[in-house]
Amino acid sequence: MGYDHVLSDDEKRELLRIARATIREYLATGRLPPGSPHKESLVAPGGVFVSLHAAGELRGCIGTFAETDPLFRTVQQMAISAATRDPRFDQLGPEDLPNIEIEISVLSSLKAAKAAEVEVGMHGLHVSRGRLRGVLLPQVAVEHGWDRDTFLEQTCRKAGLPGDAWQLPGTDIEVFTAQVFSEQTLSAQRP
Repeated sequence: MGYDHVLSDDEKRELLRIARATIREYLATGRLPPGSPHKESLVAPGGVFVSLHAAGELRGCIGTFAETDPLFRTVQQMAISAATRDPRFDQLGPEDLPNIEIEISVLSSLKAAKAAEVEVGMHGLHVSRGRLRGVLLPQVAVEHGWDRDTFLEQTCRKAGLPGDAWQLPGTDIEVFTAQVFSEQTLSAQRP
C-alpha cells in the first residue's frame, strides 16, 4: 500500500528528531526512548530507509519496505540498525553522533516495472532474482550521475547478480518513490 501521506516540513523535522534521539538513547543505554510522536500522521504504517552520513560519506543505511509498524517506530528501528548493524561499517559510538547527518527516505509501495519505465531521479529500484535482491534509493542514481541502464546494472550488482541480470527472464524489476529529507536539507536543529 505504501505511505501515501505527503509529509509537512514539521512532520519531517519530527521524524529526524525521533531518529537522532533514538540513536543517542540506544548508544547510551541499549534501549529505545519512550513516547510517541506529536503528529498523528506519524503513527500510520510505512516503510523507511535511514541513511547516516559523516563528512559527506555514507556511514550506514538500512531500511524496510514492511508496512507493519507505525512510521515513527520504523524510523526508530531503522535508525538503530543503520547506526549499529550495517555490515559495511563499524558500529557508531556515542562520540560519533555529533558528526553524523541523518537522512530519511519514506517509501511508497513497490510496483512491478519494465526497464524502460524506470525514471532516474523519480524511482528507486528493487531488483530480485531467486533469493538475491538489491535495493537502491532514488537519490543514489542522481548523486552518481547514472543513466537508467547504469542504475539497473548497479542495483543488480548490489544484489550479487551480474550487471546485465536485469535483462534476463526471471529477474524482477520493481520501482518505488520516496519522500527524502535530511537534517541538512531542513536545517533541523540538532539537540
